[in-house]
Amino acid sequence: MKWQKGLSLILLLVTSSMAMAVEHLKLSTTTSTDNSGLLAVLNPAFEAKFDAKVDVIAVGTGKALKIGSNGDVDVVFVHAPAAELKYVESGDFIDRSAVMHNDFVVVGPEADPANIAKAENAAGAFMRIADAKTDFISRGDDSGTHKKEKALWDNAGLTPTGKWYVAAGQGMGAVLKIADEKQAYALADRGTQIAYAEKMNLKVLFEGDEVLFNPYHVMAVNPAKHGHAKYDLAKKYIDFVTGEEGQTIIKDFRLNGQQLFHPDAIE
Repeated sequence: MKWQKGLSLILLLVTSSMAMAVEHLKLSTTTSTDNSGLLAVLNPAFEAKFDAKVDVIAVGTGKALKIGSNGDVDVVFVHAPAAELKYVESGDFIDRSAVMHNDFVVVGPEADPANIAKAENAAGAFMRIADAKTDFISRGDDSGTHKKEKALWDNAGLTPTGKWYVAAGQGMGAVLKIADEKQAYALADRGTQIAYAEKMNLKVLFEGDEVLFNPYHVMAVNPAKHGHAKYDLAKKYIDFVTGEEGQTIIKDFRLNGQQLFHPDAIE
């Protein structure tokens, strides 16, 4: 019995040692990569290849960038190009690389009370919503989607105010649920919209304007600013998601037969 207990102890110690040997990569990212289900497919492939564990912090892009600039993660995966470049220029991030893109869409009740489906462009769609004062649910969280929404209101020459405009301060999935309950309009990234399509009655009512283009980039936290950042592992992650294997996973990722993201690093 003693030798069996001794063997069990040895096995426990070996198992614990192996678990401790797994290197953890901290990733801050937008809610859309998480809500869409993409990371649930992409990250396990990386983990298996490099014997690592990716710890995901899914928040709005603004917060994800801030977390990265504070050195609280190793790599950042977001979709707000103008904001990203400011951090790169200040030296917070390095190795910024294009990963994929999709687009934004305006969803709303099938009855389309503001008649945005007949708008000629995104500015026209937003003007119709404001004129009709139909409920609009905003992310209101400084996310990439929120930044895009504010730019679209600005392009339309409008500053949305009033009871019809609701800043939820929530992630994309939560905003879609709120909009669905209130039968309101909302701006959504295509990936999350597809992922939630069967869970709600909202329909895509406006799409296709080139200003709705939605690119995603990945960046490593600069080890020169944050010496504890795991740059080597972050670089492996960047190379993986922009390499053939990661890009193929992104290309093949579908829900209900629809492609959610289009790879940008390979043909």
